[in-house]
Amino acid sequence: MNAPLLALDGVSKTYQENGQIVPAVTGISFSVADGEFVTLIGPSGCGKSTLFNLIVGLSNPDEGEIRLAGKVVRRRTGLFGYMPQRDLLLPWRTVLGNAILGPELSGEDLKAARREAVSLLPLFGLEGFGDAYPATLSGGMRQRAALLRTFLCHRDVMLLDEPFGALDAMTRRDLQGWLLGIWRQFNKTILFITHDVEEALFLSTRVIVLSPRPGRVALDLPIDLPQPREANTLVSARFVELKAHLLSTLDKKGRFSTLT
Repeated sequence: MNAPLLALDGVSKTYQENGQIVPAVTGISFSVADGEFVTLIGPSGCGKSTLFNLIVGLSNPDEGEIRLAGKVVRRRTGLFGYMPQRDLLLPWRTVLGNAILGPELSGEDLKAARREAVSLLPLFGLEGFGDAYPATLSGGMRQRAALLRTFLCHRDVMLLDEPFGALDAMTRRDLQGWLLGIWRQFNKTILFITHDVEEALFLSTRVIVLSPRPGRVALDLPIDLPQPREANTLVSARFVELKAHLLSTLDKKGRFSTLT
């Protein structure tokens, strides 16, 4: 069998805060296969963003290994497409200027990168806005532009840290469906963070629940909802059943009652 595209094996990380040792995550093990859409969910402070920082190489685990395509990789910076919680669009650059930032930093052919970005503007809902600046865009369009920038890095795995968290409910639902379309069309491998149980279920092929700090894997749940996901998916009997299962795990000891 082929090795998982991404694997974490016994990963632990601690930090120092005010002279105290604070464990962020401990003994985290899971894998992501090529083409999967896996979502991490758990309470604030359980280590979801810490795991992303470890995976992309912004920090290193104290214990455990991170493997890419079966190989332990010590220097991971630049090997993943990573979109943090904020879109971080550069205000002095246009949508196209922001979109080609990854290829520019990698020393790639900028003319080819720009042509590709222009060709993808309609698919990303940005047709006619290539020369617009971030300040003129709606929240949803800014997220699309940030996702286009992440996409154009052309990495095997994309990590998306609550990309829709700050959006209104209607825009969020629209972008969820759009992201699933991008994922299916290009067969991307996505690792996603959210605090929203319904969003996790609607988007994912698997949902991994993390416990309160220090984060541990409390549940690794395959999501067997049919594709493509549509609005009526949210009211299907299987969706309701899976949601109850997730909430049952999240509500243990009353520590996850705010997650709905």
